[in-house]
Amino acid sequence: MKILFIEWASFGNEDIKEAFEAEGHSLFCFPFSNKDGRKDVEIEEALSGVLHRETPDIVFSFNYFPVISQVCRKEAVKYISWIYDSPYVMLYSYTTINPCNVIYVFDKELYMEFHNAGIPTVRYLPMAANTERLDRLTRPQPPRQTYTGSASSLHADSSSSFLYDVSFIGSLYTEQHNFYDRMTGLSDYAKGYLDALMAAQMHVQGYNFIQESLSPIMDDLYKALPMDPNPDGVESREYLYAQYVINRKITGLERTKLLTAVTRHHSLDLFTHDSSFQLPNLRNHGTVDYYDQMPSIFNRSRINLNISLRSIKSGIPLRAFDIMGCGGFLLSNFQADFLDDFIPGEDFVYYESEADLLYKIDHYLTHEEERAAIARNGHDKVAAGHTFRHRVREMLAEL
Repeated sequence: MKILFIEWASFGNEDIKEAFEAEGHSLFCFPFSNKDGRKDVEIEEALSGVLHRETPDIVFSFNYFPVISQVCRKEAVKYISWIYDSPYVMLYSYTTINPCNVIYVFDKELYMEFHNAGIPTVRYLPMAANTERLDRLTRPQPPRQTYTGSASSLHADSSSSFLYDVSFIGSLYTEQHNFYDRMTGLSDYAKGYLDALMAAQMHVQGYNFIQESLSPIMDDLYKALPMDPNPDGVESREYLYAQYVINRKITGLERTKLLTAVTRHHSLDLFTHDSSFQLPNLRNHGTVDYYDQMPSIFNRSRINLNISLRSIKSGIPLRAFDIMGCGGFLLSNFQADFLDDFIPGEDFVYYESEADLLYKIDHYLTHEEERAAIARNGHDKVAAGHTFRHRVREMLAEL
């Protein structure tokens, strides 16, 4: 099959291209730099020209772009997209229903929202990891041998390969994505309402009620930070404020709260955009490269935390697949989609509260063999059924 790959600065570009080619498909790229993603006459003309000249069987992109869909609809070419961002407002574009589309989302609850609305172009597909590439990067060196007096005392020091006890890679939403703190002039009532709403949500895992709870203060929110639905979209104002403003703020508060709790008991290594964030017992390393540095961190951390963005309803974030794919031990908040493919306590571990998180960190830092077995099981299960090659087969088989 001949595939036109819409290439932009997304995660997973090299992994998915490698997977397509390994599965026997030919691939050529179309550079894409349109930040809006909805309409661009120059891109439309350029893409139409490429489609006429190269006649690909399908067009593929990470994330969904209405401007690509409109050209593919006009040219009668199938457009497959795989969304890894959440939230993703362009999913609510009117163009989503174009019959040329096959749009994959990694969140089953989000998929069901569209399925129940009778929209067949949106489908469910979990994320993946390129375990072959990750294994090449993280293949452990021979363990350090120690000798204590006799031949029978010669043993491997399994702890020598680890650099970090507890690690977290991710945003704290204290930087460019913090829209909440840009709001000005909120009434005392709206501030109190939001404080109570966010505090309540932080105590609930597995269900997000923010969007459905905003109607009483929508006018206040709009005055404090005007946000309007896109002209080609069906998203509501409640969706925009819930997913892009409030859930991000909750995530930032939750991550800061949990990381602070961890540092009261253990050393913590943080890799994030906000290099100014500091806590006692925390080492802030700043940002890391996704391809070259992140795999080693996951592999050489005894415990890797996943604290999901609150706008992800039930899905498994890409971070979790990367951790398991690197052979790292994953300790995550609860996300329902894990239970479809992974066994808690066998392939990964989830926590239910701050106290549970601290208990499980204590437990798995002191139970080396149990922790190593879970990390190994998680890696092997991803390698056996959740690589990019597996996902390519699933996507193309549906055609």
